[in-house]
Amino acid sequence: MMGLAEPVAVVAHDAGAANIMLAWLEAEESAGTRAVMAGPAQELWHAKFGNTPLCESVDQALDGSAALLSGTGWAATIEHDARIAARERGIESIAVIDHWVNYRERFERDGVTVLPDRVWVTDLEALAIAQRTLPEVVAELKPNAYLQEQAAGAGPVPADGDLLFFAEPARADWGQGLPGEFQALEFLYSHAVLAGVPEDTPLRIRLHPSDPAGKYDEWLSRHPSATLDQSPDVSSALASARFAAGMNSAALAIALAAGRSTIVALPPAAPPCVLPHAGLLHLRDRV
Repeated sequence: MMGLAEPVAVVAHDAGAANIMLAWLEAEESAGTRAVMAGPAQELWHAKFGNTPLCESVDQALDGSAALLSGTGWAATIEHDARIAARERGIESIAVIDHWVNYRERFERDGVTVLPDRVWVTDLEALAIAQRTLPEVVAELKPNAYLQEQAAGAGPVPADGDLLFFAEPARADWGQGLPGEFQALEFLYSHAVLAGVPEDTPLRIRLHPSDPAGKYDEWLSRHPSATLDQSPDVSSALASARFAAGMNSAALAIALAAGRSTIVALPPAAPPCVLPHAGLLHLRDRV
């Protein structure tokens, strides 16, 4: 798989890296893969591979494996624990970074840092960040088949498309007493016209994989013209969108690649957007 010695143990929890790794797995149809998926990654696995069985534990996946390929999410410790176990067994460890922020912190839990032997990233900006912040780790550039397939699957930009908001937890209130994601959503709802969005354009909210069901129900009850997106994947969600918006979501990179007008909806109280991509329209610069 991807040039790694097989069998390969694949461990993921958060959706970002899982989407990238599952696209590689699908393309290569490797028989030497032993996967452990939890949380959002497990749902993505079953959506793509149906009832194809998973290993029951990290130890089972690593037994006899020649390499570990793991995600680098924040929501759980399974990927971190897998890297610890791989180091103890002398198994080569490769970690996939799917974003552009907090590279070193991704490998720390409770004060314990366990770096992989290599990190794989999927664009030149991420490669530069990895080389700067993880100088003791080999950083390598790999193709992002997931982004390519999702951008292509979105199809042409519809002339009468709506505004799609990619929700994500901000994990901060920026001193305003309201979760940052709700600040961004309200900021977008109130000022989208300044970003070139026609005044009566419908707004659709796409939940983040870590968002609980019902999170935005109260907000939606106060904004009856807005709806919740029910699409099975990003490409389907973008298919009916003319505009896309969010805070620091990697989905904005897909929206850009799909030709959508892409808006960063971070309000004035928020820190700067961490996405390095040219072509993003920063709404607070228009207000």
